[in-house]
Amino acid sequence: MSGKNILFLVLLLFVPVSIAAHYLEWGELTVFITAGLAILPLAGWMGTATEEVAVVVGPTVGGLLNATFGNATELIIALVALNAGLVNVVKASITGSIIGNLLLVMGLSMFLGGLRYKEQTFQPVVARVNASSMNLAVIAILLPTAMKFSSQAIEEKTLQNLSLAVAVVLIIVYALTLLFSMKTHTYLYDVGVAEEETHLHKPNIWLWTGILLICTLLVALESEMLVDSLEVATSQLGLTALFTGVILVPIIGNAAEHATAVTVAMKDKMDLSVSVAVGSSMQIALFVAPFLVLAGWVLGQPMDLNFNPFELVAVVVAVLIANSISSDGKSNWLEGVLLLAAYAVLGFAFYFLPVVDGMV
Repeated sequence: MSGKNILFLVLLLFVPVSIAAHYLEWGELTVFITAGLAILPLAGWMGTATEEVAVVVGPTVGGLLNATFGNATELIIALVALNAGLVNVVKASITGSIIGNLLLVMGLSMFLGGLRYKEQTFQPVVARVNASSMNLAVIAILLPTAMKFSSQAIEEKTLQNLSLAVAVVLIIVYALTLLFSMKTHTYLYDVGVAEEETHLHKPNIWLWTGILLICTLLVALESEMLVDSLEVATSQLGLTALFTGVILVPIIGNAAEHATAVTVAMKDKMDLSVSVAVGSSMQIALFVAPFLVLAGWVLGQPMDLNFNPFELVAVVVAVLIANSISSDGKSNWLEGVLLLAAYAVLGFAFYFLPVVDGMV
């Protein structure tokens, strides 16, 4: 059994501990910490279950499953927070997921992979396609924010309607990117797929489907406890909800995916590592964010794409530096350091940023 699986099994102990902490009222801070730790292994097992099921159902359906469940943990946490009316925390988590994947995950992958291998390569064509998609996402969240900034008298309903229209466009583009990668231009992604480890036996689809279902339900339960305790716990820790949403929540939701990207990079499988890191950011921007806008409309918790200007600056910075570093299809440890430094600088900025727009 690998070290990662042993760690996940140990962390699973926090599932009953967090439930006990909630019902026995051990304090909001205890609930927040234990629920966050409980989500880590559950997210990992969800990812493993999705991959195992994908092996059985074939590459096309499997690719769709991976695309759908790739950020399932993050989406569940965001939906619970949205339903609780914590719209600003949801927006912050979207920002944090994008910059976390582009800077922290890809930075760690390039740095640790670069320490083992002098120079690593990946498909520059795929990097450029992903860069174009991320540029579209930046434009999509820039316009509502710019509209609000340029006309303070604009009604919230107008911003909401604009965001709904943009959300529909982004989801259509996301569907087309799936068609591009899994149907019309699969050859561009063959290297990354070929690098994935082969299975010596056919997985038990019923077993892994059951694990996926159970983990999804437990993540939903843990997410509800995490969100319920978030405001009090972050206050006790001396953190703002903005910092928590941008830094802590995305790390909790994407930890398993982060570990996968770094691990394969250290095996000189940079194609797959970049695909995980950038693909996850693209999925957040083109699917998760617009889906949450539509979900907010259905749940009666209106959410628009009018982001905090500082969050928008962070996303633009992350996309620009990630695109410039990945455009040549080569990486080394110093480029990893540059990405990590950019993430650290943004993290410090969010930590020291005063309360904004009612976020505490």
